[in-house]
Amino acid sequence: MRTVTVGVLGSGTVGQDVLNLIQRRQSVFTDLGVRIEIAGVLVRDVTRVRSIPPGTRVTDTCDFLQECNVVVECMGGIDRPLEILRPYLRSGRPVITANKALLAERWDELRPYAQDGRLYYEASVMAGTPVIGPMSTVLRASTFTRLQAILNGTCNFVLGQMEAGKDYAQALAEAQALGYAEDPPTLDVGGFDTAHKLAVLARFSADGDFPYSAVQIQGIEGVTPEDIEDARGHGERIKLVAELEKDGHGWKATVAPRRLPNDHPLCTAGASRNALVYEGEECGTLIFAGGGAGGMVTASAMVGDLLDYLLGFPGHVPLH
Repeated sequence: MRTVTVGVLGSGTVGQDVLNLIQRRQSVFTDLGVRIEIAGVLVRDVTRVRSIPPGTRVTDTCDFLQECNVVVECMGGIDRPLEILRPYLRSGRPVITANKALLAERWDELRPYAQDGRLYYEASVMAGTPVIGPMSTVLRASTFTRLQAILNGTCNFVLGQMEAGKDYAQALAEAQALGYAEDPPTLDVGGFDTAHKLAVLARFSADGDFPYSAVQIQGIEGVTPEDIEDARGHGERIKLVAELEKDGHGWKATVAPRRLPNDHPLCTAGASRNALVYEGEECGTLIFAGGGAGGMVTASAMVGDLLDYLLGFPGHVPLH
């Protein structure tokens, strides 16, 4: 039985669920001949009550990182987690993250580590619904042509409430009251969260260096009840769609509200979930759909990445 020491950065909903799922799946680790030891959990407030396994070390310092074999980053944000992870990554050790903003906007620095297989980030695009794994492995045998996706549950909820007769302000207020939208909600409804995820996907299907700045972004703030009704009258629905397709000799990436036929896969499979339609010359059209947010849903993919690391599989390697 070998011991693998894990550090966790952040103990919000996702961080707590990662810790609880690791404990829940102890038998799986045991079958692999591994004993997981949590070296520490980095938090802002050590006095806050948390739902985590008893005896877990909670600290507001990063001193435990030196003893970690692998780190799970659940902080969110960009500059602070990168500041913490930079020396750790330079030491040659792996990181598991769901942080799409960090991956999208600091790719120039992170790409060499991803190329070396030291970044695991299945949860960064559709949480527990696996899309990065297939796109980084078996789908590379097929010539990619196009993808369309719904990647933000908040926008999906708001547009659904508007279809039920509410105006944008009412629908957004309800999303915030239910905890679906941040305050302020710009990252979600402005399309930026979706754009971060699209940039990550583009690096597996179009260009390993695809820059976040190349994504054209339009949010849902301008969608009106009249737009919803007009689309309904034509047998269509309005969705915030991420799209990547050929544009001459390059690639065009856009995030914008689109009118889609009621029978479009993003309106059926993605009715209340995240969904992605992937098109390749040889593989044809593939549809991925499922939960794209939530603590335990995200934790399932992150702990899955941990299992991949323990089995000796590399992280998610972008196109060369």
